Amino acid sequence: MDNPYGLQAMLAHGDMVSKGVLALLLIMSMGSWYILITKLWDTQKLGKEAKEVRATFFKKSSLAEGVKGLSEGSAFRYIAASAIEASEHHEGALTENIDHSTWVTMNIERSVSEVQSRVQTGLGFLATVGSTSPFIGLFGTVWGILQALTAIGVAGQASIDKVAGPVGEALIMTAIGLAVAVPAVLGYNWLVNRNKSVVGQVRAFAADLHGVLMGNRQVAKR
Repeated sequence: MDNPYGLQAMLAHGDMVSKGVLALLLIMSMGSWYILITKLWDTQKLGKEAKEVRATFFKKSSLAEGVKGLSEGSAFRYIAASAIEASEHHEGALTENIDHSTWVTMNIERSVSEVQSRVQTGLGFLATVGSTSPFIGLFGTVWGILQALTAIGVAGQASIDKVAGPVGEALIMTAIGLAVAVPAVLGYNWLVNRNKSVVGQVRAFAADLHGVLMGNRQVAKR
């Protein structure tokens, strides 16, 4: 038998407020899953690149050869290219007041920060969804109960058919709000920990690269 108080009944007989709350929760859920899937792909790709860089980059005959071996658009190629450019172009009236090591360090840190910001894109949306979707579902619950009380007041009696429909809609809204919030919160915490690991590998590469650049400079001075 068809459930007269379920989701299908709400879509068929619900008012604009109930349908608007449901649509908003649906958009938030789709956005959360999109971010989770795309960020999983990005972190897996970055982690794979980190393993390849650690195995091959510093075994090249020169840093230029190492950069050429990195794929276009790679975060590691961007950091390496920025560091090499900073090391080779340390001139100007203002930058000459900064010693070479500090200048290279500043540019590497700036590049790493940009990569980190790119990796963390979308986490704010997940946090927002995780913290607000239960309250949006609760708003749907309150609205459904209000509709039930209004129906009781108009009918003049608390019959089950006047109460069950709006209360059923209210409970559905609460359940959907929680179903949207839980994956967003779990995904946020999981991505934060995963990003820490990946960014740690990026920073380790940047530190090794800085050491190589400084070592090459010392050799060049001799």
